[in-house]
Amino acid sequence: MDKIRLHGFNNLTKTLSFNIYDVCYTCSENENKQYIDYIDEAYNAERLTQILEDVANIIGAKILNIAKADYDPLGASVTVLISEEPSSMPNINNEEEPGPSPEAVVAHLDKSHLTVHTYPESHPDNGISTFRADIDVSTCGMISPLKALNFLIHSFESDIVIVDYRIRGFTRDVSGNKHYNDHEINSIQNFIDDETQERYQMIDVNIYQENIFHTKMLLNDVDLNNYLFEVNAEDFSSEQRELIEERLFQEMREIFYGRNI
Repeated sequence: MDKIRLHGFNNLTKTLSFNIYDVCYTCSENENKQYIDYIDEAYNAERLTQILEDVANIIGAKILNIAKADYDPLGASVTVLISEEPSSMPNINNEEEPGPSPEAVVAHLDKSHLTVHTYPESHPDNGISTFRADIDVSTCGMISPLKALNFLIHSFESDIVIVDYRIRGFTRDVSGNKHYNDHEINSIQNFIDDETQERYQMIDVNIYQENIFHTKMLLNDVDLNNYLFEVNAEDFSSEQRELIEERLFQEMREIFYGRNI
């Protein structure tokens, strides 16, 4: 899409809502507590703040204010207020291609924001624990939060990823014509790198005429050892492993399809 000559400020609002789920099996109440404590510490407000600061750098936004909190007994939130299109930012690239991946809570922007909230929880009977992180990246102006998607996927241990992207409002060009989108997008998947796409089963549900895009991702290859905490798969009999795998798969399928099975 050719660059649009605008009349005044770009009034389009672009919002990326990103939900990730990490699933684990724990054999005892003590292991369950250890897992929840581990997740709560691994994704505390300080760590989440760093992730959002990196997101702001990726999309070319200037951070104005950060509010963060760790909650008792569990969870954390960060909100970041950001300023868009800083004078030091070079040409903005909103091409339909993946953004950077990481090499290695809430922020406030003057017209946009980044937020993250975490939700550790566990099943009382069958040993399944689930960690969920909800991230919203909302911008108004020329920059697109989709460039941060690759980084966010790699920043968390994601078994299921659910992504929503919506462009709201309109902006006017110098001739007075309204524009409801200022960049090409056919699918959120086009902003995710090939290696990541090979690792996940993906489903799109898009409403193109409303500029609403939705992608769900479910991890393809499941190694049981990656879902156990403080134990190994070899510690269980084949019957026990089969039961644990079925519980894990059911949990993941239910989250992915959004209904109980």
